[in-house]
Amino acid sequence: MLGRLRTVVKASSSNSIRNYLGYTSGVQKKRVTVIPGDGIGPEITSSVMGVFQAAKVPIEWEIFDISGGQPISQELIASISRNKVALKGPLYTEILSGSQSRNMELRKALDLYAHVIPCKQIPGITARHDDVPVDLVVIRENTQGEYSGLEQTLTPGVVQSLKIITREASERIARYAFEYAKANGRKKVTAVHKANIQKQTDGLFLATCTEVAKEYPEIKFDQTIIDNCCMQLVKSPEQYDVMVTPNLYGNLISNIGAALIGGPGLAGGANVGERSIIFEMGAHHVAADIAGKDKANPTGLLFASVMMLKHLGLNEHATKVETAVNAVIKEGKKTSDIGGNSSTKEFTGAIIDYIEKNQN
Repeated sequence: MLGRLRTVVKASSSNSIRNYLGYTSGVQKKRVTVIPGDGIGPEITSSVMGVFQAAKVPIEWEIFDISGGQPISQELIASISRNKVALKGPLYTEILSGSQSRNMELRKALDLYAHVIPCKQIPGITARHDDVPVDLVVIRENTQGEYSGLEQTLTPGVVQSLKIITREASERIARYAFEYAKANGRKKVTAVHKANIQKQTDGLFLATCTEVAKEYPEIKFDQTIIDNCCMQLVKSPEQYDVMVTPNLYGNLISNIGAALIGGPGLAGGANVGERSIIFEMGAHHVAADIAGKDKANPTGLLFASVMMLKHLGLNEHATKVETAVNAVIKEGKKTSDIGGNSSTKEFTGAIIDYIEKNQN
């Protein structure tokens, strides 16, 4: 059965996710659904699991293989709904042809309305603005906008795509952004929009954010047009703190944010709903050109897994993993995309060695 749950993982070829994950599954206290995904997904997921084993993280994995375009199964949705937490590698979406994005399918099925992507400079990595502190968080509305999936052909050569914005969804994401800022000691929330052109859709989003902002007088609120925002991010990223956006704009600026700190392999992220959360890389690149070549950078998924551990209340384990990743990077052990010459396995091995040497 496609997407079938596999709790017992058998060894096969040396490049297989099944071979690497076998020793990490066991009877543990916390159960998490895992979707290794496409491209580099199996390799970076394996890295996380190896690091978790070294850190003695009390987790039992429920693993679903939906690589190669396999559909989202009801068993997978039931697993995430039951466990309330999932860790996911990137999923490939066909361009032009093919079915709906499986990422969007998961978000809609589980009502994962907020995509949260922290982008913060990492000591030891050369970034675009080494002299400027980049520390921003993108909070993206995850269910509406241009991603509503409502497209049709009106007549041959004429197609229509509907952008849906509702007050309810806008208020929910705005309130989440302000509550996030409040809980994390952030000082400012910026609404990103194109209300000068899309006066009704983005106008409603901006107006709703402005109304919600009045409930949080201790947090500064401002707004910016998306095209100017992209320029300002590249030019002066230090001016941004928490950024709340409709769906498409959040996808754009989160990729800029990842580039600002060194590349797509560095930012972690979470898709948040009322009942469940999926943790994944902030930039969803499958990197098919390096898949299976032991070149992938697992840092972004490792940071996403740290977010997951904090969410689960496993703060000691989160600190252990986060400290090890940062220490190894600062020591100069890095993959090639961030100026090093370590393979995925060597980088992962260095993190594991650090944890084992500093284990309490």
